[in-house]
Amino acid sequence: MILLILTIILTSYLTISFKVLGRLNIPALQAIVINYFTCVITGSLMNRSISLVDSVKQPWFLWAIGMGLIFVLLFNIIAFTAQRIGVAVASVANKLSLVIPFLFSIYLYDEKLSALKIAGIVLALVAVVFTCWPHKDIKGSSIKSAHGLLLLVPLILFLGSGMLDTLVKYVEQRFLNHLNNDHYFITAFAMAGTSGGLIMILQLVTGREKFDKRAIPAGILIGVPNYFSLWTLVKVLSANQGNSSAIFPIINIGIVLFSTMVAYFLFREKLSKLNWMGIALAIASILMLSGIN
Repeated sequence: MILLILTIILTSYLTISFKVLGRLNIPALQAIVINYFTCVITGSLMNRSISLVDSVKQPWFLWAIGMGLIFVLLFNIIAFTAQRIGVAVASVANKLSLVIPFLFSIYLYDEKLSALKIAGIVLALVAVVFTCWPHKDIKGSSIKSAHGLLLLVPLILFLGSGMLDTLVKYVEQRFLNHLNNDHYFITAFAMAGTSGGLIMILQLVTGREKFDKRAIPAGILIGVPNYFSLWTLVKVLSANQGNSSAIFPIINIGIVLFSTMVAYFLFREKLSKLNWMGIALAIASILMLSGIN
């Protein structure tokens, strides 16, 4: 239970940090790249020493490359969606993705599909939409400003986030154990940092961006919690074998609930009656899903 709560808090911290980056006008990509190299350093220090050269020989190496690319793409899409379309839209698209790992858990791992589990999932989806539904008191939260191809961005975010959660579960079950899971994720972080770094260098060389030294401490403050958010997630999945179709909704709805409350108390964001109803439904869905064996 402690690791589950930590996963929710640490992942929520990452989402909230993008809002802070926007308020401080710190380039998101620069902070994201530094964040991933911070993850590599943090993981290496935690494990004393890890050779990335040895990763090439591992059966999960290609999966680590894929996960690294999804990492950097997803982080940038979340930031872009929040800034160009709205924070609420970004949150809904990201957390509604719990449907994808839920369905894959049922299909790939033959997890039991009970009426209570279905009801909990449906309630969780309704809770996410209600909690994040934009209203007139939140500036920039309406999708009315979005048009054309911009409307595809939340869809990409939805699919990408769902694929990432599904990939984490698949690799954890197929290739990882307590001896190599840190090695795998450090490699994935290194791939994300490398691919993101190449894009950042291209933007700096072409003059599209100027390097902001504030991105260094910002990336470090994001990177350390980012590493441990994934570390705790893997521990939670390992401790709940055969029930990941309930674990993912609990984590995602918990993130929405925690992030919304932090935004309310810390950033003084106003909540509508529908938002508060969503919070109540979120609590109910967590209680339903957490009671599933």
